Amino acid sequence: MENLLLLHGALGSAATLSDIQQALLGKYNVYTLDFSGHGGLAIPQQPYSMDLFSKDILKLLDDRGIQQTHIFGYSMGGYAALYFALQYPERVNSIFTLATKFAWSLEAAAKESKMLNPEKVEEKVPQFAHTLSKRHAPQDWKQVMHKTAEMMQHLGATPALTSDNMPQLQIPVLFGIGDRDNMVTIEETIWAYKLLPNASLLVLPATRHPLETVSVTRITSEIEQFTGNKSLHAATI
Repeated sequence: MENLLLLHGALGSAATLSDIQQALLGKYNVYTLDFSGHGGLAIPQQPYSMDLFSKDILKLLDDRGIQQTHIFGYSMGGYAALYFALQYPERVNSIFTLATKFAWSLEAAAKESKMLNPEKVEEKVPQFAHTLSKRHAPQDWKQVMHKTAEMMQHLGATPALTSDNMPQLQIPVLFGIGDRDNMVTIEETIWAYKLLPNASLLVLPATRHPLETVSVTRITSEIEQFTGNKSLHAATI
């Protein structure tokens, strides 16, 4: 069987991908990981960054003896996957991103990081705060949120993926986006799609940003179709 690595989004953990992982067991050698400082792992002193997360991916592949893998990355996980592939193209068969933000600027970063205020989250959406507390225990979820906000601000000043380096990716990449995503625009997804020589575009109907709102049946079917036929297929809009 071929290898498939599932990468979680910002504030997430490997556990958030468990439904997708379970649905694909027996069809792939499925792997997940918790990025540094997520899912209860020790929070590093250094800032969260694509460099740090890329090292996490490399360590997993090396530790497991995985020479090549397909990658599915949700939100920030998709960004990290593409960044990793730029550094280690020989380790990646293909990448499927879903709900990944590409339009990073100082303004966009300020808007995104403003929503990552632990005190306001605790006050206005206590259930989400409780979920994050359990997800990142025994670590402090508030620190995870602060470091994520700092990473976004850094990306706003210095995006890791640009119109200069993105076209270097020669592997097949499928850019997925929900038509009702209120955090990532279809326009920025199309921008990334048009930069790559072997890219496909998938717009999922009636789909919002949160991963739990995405149909597991639909997304696993799309993963199988994409990885089973790595040639360029028509964009679905």
